[in-house]
Amino acid sequence: MLTHIVFFKLKERTPEVVQKTKEVLLNMEGKIEQLLSIEVGVDVVHSERSFDIALVTKFNSLADLAIYNVHPLHQEVIAYMGTVREAAVSVDYEA
Repeated sequence: MLTHIVFFKLKERTPEVVQKTKEVLLNMEGKIEQLLSIEVGVDVVHSERSFDIALVTKFNSLADLAIYNVHPLHQEVIAYMGTVREAAVSVDYEA
């Protein structure tokens, strides 16, 4: 099992932008075969070091993550995120 986590810091942190971004990410649920699960969390602490949104996804393998990465719906999400994110960091690990 592979877990793929991405933290996003948004350019504009208004409730509307945060909610729209959460919806865009969650829209992938059930639409990409290789994506076993998806969770989107919105930061509630808002400290200086906080990121605004966490995306946690699970896949059976690195190969499935690679398929997800080029899936047309995921590519649309990447394009959207490029317009709203200030920064992003990720980690991928096997459990």
